[in-house]
Amino acid sequence: MLAPGGLRKTLVNSGQQWDCPNGWAPLQWIAVAGLRRFGLHDLAEEIARRWVATVDAAYRSTGLLFEKYDIENGSVGAGGEYAPQIGFGWTNGVTADLIDSLH
Repeated sequence: MLAPGGLRKTLVNSGQQWDCPNGWAPLQWIAVAGLRRFGLHDLAEEIARRWVATVDAAYRSTGLLFEKYDIENGSVGAGGEYAPQIGFGWTNGVTADLIDSLH
């Protein structure tokens, strides 16, 4: 389930918002926290680094933080019921926490 830009929720690519290729900050954080608790620190750090790189790449190209990201291509997410939301709190908080936790 490891993608170039983080952790996939599913391999299904239906065009819906929770499906591949979209990645979501809370799911990255939960996975990283769980892996760390089980002592899988290298995998947790790899997921965190990939997610932070994805958010950083999209920020550098748009100047904005978003609700969801395309974790296959390192860009803003798409699909679902509405346009990608800008400045989403969970992206801000999760990304800041993961940056602080990286060695």
